[in-house]
Amino acid sequence: MDFSKIEHYENEYLDTHHDSALAVTTGVEDQPMVNPYFVRKRKRKLTTDEYVEGILNRNITILSQAITLIESNNPDHYAQAQEIIERCLPYAGNSIRIGITGVPGAGKSTFIEAVGNMITSMHHRLAVLAIDPSSERSGGSILGDKTRMESICNNPDVFVRPSPSAGSLGGVARKTRETVVLCEAAGFDVIFIETVGVGQSETAVHSMVDMFMMLQISGAGDELQGIKRGIMEMADIMVITKADGENIHKANLAKVQYQNALHLFPTPESGWNAKVYTCSSVDKTGLEEIWSGVEDFLEHIKRNGYFDSHRNEQNKYWMYESINEALKSSFYLNPEIESRIADVERRVLDAKLSSFIAAKELLDIYFKK
Repeated sequence: MDFSKIEHYENEYLDTHHDSALAVTTGVEDQPMVNPYFVRKRKRKLTTDEYVEGILNRNITILSQAITLIESNNPDHYAQAQEIIERCLPYAGNSIRIGITGVPGAGKSTFIEAVGNMITSMHHRLAVLAIDPSSERSGGSILGDKTRMESICNNPDVFVRPSPSAGSLGGVARKTRETVVLCEAAGFDVIFIETVGVGQSETAVHSMVDMFMMLQISGAGDELQGIKRGIMEMADIMVITKADGENIHKANLAKVQYQNALHLFPTPESGWNAKVYTCSSVDKTGLEEIWSGVEDFLEHIKRNGYFDSHRNEQNKYWMYESINEALKSSFYLNPEIESRIADVERRVLDAKLSSFIAAKELLDIYFKK
């Protein structure tokens, strides 16, 4: 078969039958993915004066942006954040700082939501700073507290700010403490700092709050299994949550067991004997008694002078923590250390150098001995 003749007849037919369905149209040109007339407006960078003025005027948007500066790893952002904090410091310190911890599932978010709505009805303004755990593998955090505490997020007297731990509790603790200063300057007179659960974060949070509240659940096996001496000794108030329905009897039993256990501990420096309460965040029962206990505790430590002395000790502690953080950053950002640390690390991994001698070698380079 002569294909060239067939192709010739096809072309001749198409030339004489322009309206035929066999004709191929040229179509339209590919359209751009982005509107060519769209112009992205870059957000104007606020000055330090504008940040401070916005915070003191209780502008939540500017407060949030200032906290983002604190959390940023950009050196320029850090420098501006420190200047903002210094300017806001004279307006800070007029709040009640409460640390809230508890095992996962104890109902911390539900409890904070219920208590938060109650205390804002008493003409308080509440800031909730939640430290969210970061994944050890991906480094990401869910930051889901705003989803779990929907009603107080819509409360104009409540500010909720979740922060990722990002693998560094010391770093996030320092940033949280700096955030407390800005929230106080913005007029929040009650600060809740919620931790991720029972562990190392409690010690860091305890160093920046006036009182420490521990949430526990009942009916989860042996109640005394939940007692960890180090955490229990830090607690000023313990709350047995989910005391509703068929769980009320178990909650009351757990209350007695925990109260007996707390009596075994020596009286803390504050002179306050920790108390145990039960509550239901769903039924809104027991919340007023807990807040009354918070007020009793604060009245007690202000009367005996522990409130001021404790805050002074915290200020001294955070001075040394800031020095440690600055020295650590300075060490790892040192150009000579950056150029040598990979080689020293390889020698340690090859068992040619002990980790202690390796550390001394790097420190000697840093201090130029």
